[in-house]
Amino acid sequence: MPASVEFAPDLDAWDAWRPEEIARLPAGVKVPWYVAGGWAIDLFLGHQRREHDDLEIAAPHDRFGEIAAALPELDFFVVGDGLAWPLDRAGDAFKTQHQTWGRDPESGKWRLDVFREPSEGGEWICRRDASIRLPYDRLIAHTADGIPYGRPEVILLFKAKAARPKDEDDFAAVLPRLDAPARQWLRVKLARIQPEHHWIAMLNNVAAGEDRP
Repeated sequence: MPASVEFAPDLDAWDAWRPEEIARLPAGVKVPWYVAGGWAIDLFLGHQRREHDDLEIAAPHDRFGEIAAALPELDFFVVGDGLAWPLDRAGDAFKTQHQTWGRDPESGKWRLDVFREPSEGGEWICRRDASIRLPYDRLIAHTADGIPYGRPEVILLFKAKAARPKDEDDFAAVLPRLDAPARQWLRVKLARIQPEHHWIAMLNNVAAGEDRP
């Protein structure tokens, strides 16, 4: 029997890049990628509001190879269910898990987490509900200095599942800044995925307040 290749990754070994660092590296890659997670919220708001343990970006699953090729200084590992597999030996885990951590081989530190997301015909597909789709130019916004990030209503749709204190804080910070179409999109999609979620009532309250004379 071959030796097992999976291992439990050290969660304390993160020394993540900042968004401006990853934004410089794949400049020649024509892949629709974007900063995700909590950093995307801060990029939307225009300043860093809190510490971030990692840096998450997202890209189409079938174009991950282009991202990896643009970052030869990192060793990539498929990560999921508390385990990690070297990319070249991940087997079925590459299909069943969507996270891919990049590690600096010299320091042993994790620098980046790449979400490999479904896509089709130039459209992003939500991995939690394949009926939720967006063109990439609708999904991705950019900071003034050109860093791509996921639009906040999309980021919050994913954050709603866990709704940890930091996710609740992100939602509270973003809600006053969301325009009506973005709030409507989040309200409708959240009602489809998590119809009992308490954010729906908060989104409805904002809309009702705007409708009052």
